Amino acid sequence: MEPIGLYIHVPFCDGKCPYCDFFSMSGTAESMDNYTKSIIIAIKKYKMEFPGLQADTLYFGGGTPSLLGAERLCRILTAAQENFSLKNAEITMEANPDKSLKELFRQVKQAGVNRVSLGLQSADDAELRVLGRRHTAAEAAQAVQDAHAAGIDNVSLDLMLAVPGQTEASLQNSIAFCLNAGVTHLSAYLLRVEEHTAFWQQRQVLCLPDEDEAAALYETACEQLEAGGLQQYEISNFALPGMESRHNLKYWELKPYLGLGPAAHSYFCGKRFYWPRSLKGFLDGEAPLPETDEEIPAGSFTEYAMLRLRLTAGLTEAECQKQFQHGIPAEMRQIAEKYTVAGLTEVTREYIRFTRKGFLVSNALLAEMLKVPEECGNS
Repeated sequence: MEPIGLYIHVPFCDGKCPYCDFFSMSGTAESMDNYTKSIIIAIKKYKMEFPGLQADTLYFGGGTPSLLGAERLCRILTAAQENFSLKNAEITMEANPDKSLKELFRQVKQAGVNRVSLGLQSADDAELRVLGRRHTAAEAAQAVQDAHAAGIDNVSLDLMLAVPGQTEASLQNSIAFCLNAGVTHLSAYLLRVEEHTAFWQQRQVLCLPDEDEAAALYETACEQLEAGGLQQYEISNFALPGMESRHNLKYWELKPYLGLGPAAHSYFCGKRFYWPRSLKGFLDGEAPLPETDEEIPAGSFTEYAMLRLRLTAGLTEAECQKQFQHGIPAEMRQIAEKYTVAGLTEVTREYIRFTRKGFLVSNALLAEMLKVPEECGNS
């Protein structure tokens, strides 16, 4: 069995941002202790069921994983190392910028964390307030410095595009901030206003850029980041050469990964399953549930193509042959070729790729090329 990616969902957060649809909640010392014990039990359980299982990436996501504190994070990490090897692994911890991360970074670095992903979202303090963030740009800069001081050189920042009140000038300033901070990776996401969020309730009065303005902001971000040395490798992700997220590439290349924790999803042994969004259920030992309402079968060529086309490398003839023993279907190639004139796709004998303009309408392109519902392509 090839090494898997291990994802651990830490649901604890110190506040709910108005745009956030992730499963998160406040936590007490007791609930965090119980969560840590349950995660370690789950790690050992999977090792017993699959004795040869190894992982070469580990990602602490959330929520705000850093809220667990160094001692709990190190206990989980030690259990993962003892049971899944994690030899030469990429080990990532998400954190929100904070004044008090220096010692945490030092301790988790000693335990094996070698990559940090910080939720910057914007380097404009006014935009941060609109987004409900609890840090300033100065605190974010300090957090990056603290990670570097701890010896964690692989630092990624999250940046949000098309937020209320954002202008091209403010976005350019935020990107310059990221480049000047010396990060190796950046995720730049267009804001989506999701149901069950505070922004959804306020959507009629939010001062959001329209579609054309959002598209222009996205293209500005892509151009400025690449000019600064961060190459785009996926719709929303940019990295210095060789510093792409190994863990996230597993998702887009349809490699196996195991998610642990409430709301965590998995693609493992050819099946997709998930834990419900319930901390109590997870602590009580409830089993994960199969994803039975999938529009696209797990592990199918359609799913593979949909994920691969998120990457700038696109869908390649060689990889299709390797994974499915057939090339890119002729009908799919013909549909993609129709959009080359509009500058949305690139099609050669070796690959199909979406251009930067194509990424902006990727859901519609995927719906036609793969005959799937348009919402399945949502990023």
